Amino acid sequence: MATMNDVAREAGVSLSTVSYVLSGKRTISEETRLAVQDAIRKLNYSPHSGARALASNRSNVLGLMAPLRADVNVSVVMQFVAAVVTTARTYNQDVLLLTQDDAGGLERVTSQSMVDGLLMMDIEARDPRIPLLAKLRKPAVLIGLPDDPQGLSCVDFDFAGASRTAVRHLVELNHRSIGFIGSPQASLERHATYADRARKGFSEACEAAGVASVLRACEATVPALAEALDALINNDGRTPVTSLVVHNEGLLPLLHEALASRGLRIPEDISVVAIAPEDVALAAARPWTAVSIPAHDIGRAAVEMVMDRLNSDKPVEVRLIVPKLVQRETTSAR
Repeated sequence: MATMNDVAREAGVSLSTVSYVLSGKRTISEETRLAVQDAIRKLNYSPHSGARALASNRSNVLGLMAPLRADVNVSVVMQFVAAVVTTARTYNQDVLLLTQDDAGGLERVTSQSMVDGLLMMDIEARDPRIPLLAKLRKPAVLIGLPDDPQGLSCVDFDFAGASRTAVRHLVELNHRSIGFIGSPQASLERHATYADRARKGFSEACEAAGVASVLRACEATVPALAEALDALINNDGRTPVTSLVVHNEGLLPLLHEALASRGLRIPEDISVVAIAPEDVALAAARPWTAVSIPAHDIGRAAVEMVMDRLNSDKPVEVRLIVPKLVQRETTSAR
């Protein structure tokens, strides 16, 4: 089998230059880089990743726990996963994806030294995985904000702030009765932090502004949306809502038709603000006014934070990404 020395000799460069091309740790001219890559292909050279890992006492793998539960939107979860994988690649790290929510997976990958650091998604307020993660001697970052992080670093979107931003926008448009359609009931029952914080921020903002509010949990199905809308529109005989904040990405493709079937035009009769990833907000025929969930920014920050802790003794930190609202075609003055 070809060795690194063979590659260096074939390319007419030093052994260290081949190493720098492979690791990306030093800038190499394009001409030299291409010469080394041509030699690698010609000789069918394959760096022995196992030997490098043993020499450095690292696996060059990050573990990402992203449970695929029935009450989460898998397409949105995969946006976070893609951001983590893409960013990890810039650090020459691979990603091991764990899709179960049991602690056994954490113990298995850490006891066998399969990963250098850990990222955990879909955090619950009192997440049973956190005590174990806090005890492990591995750098770890939570993508979410639990009640007690137990000394672990966290990064997340400010979901409470997102709801406050949405309510403030609607109040400025003179809406005095606002409905909130949120995550499925299962997310609330297990206290997924994004669901709890979005609802809390909405209620607090409406109370502070002195406007009426109605909240509904909702599955991402046509019957569940119909039931939620009928409850909001009828509002038990009280003033019907004139605007909605929707924090449930799966409902957005269904919402235009569901409102139209009830004789409600957007935004003439009812204004809508979505809390959702930007691509979801833009996918509609009439793009939603939205507070965008920056999945890429969160995933990138999580990898940067775990690598900081892997390479140095950086202290614990909590990062909340500030929400921003973009007004489009689905909100107007009342």
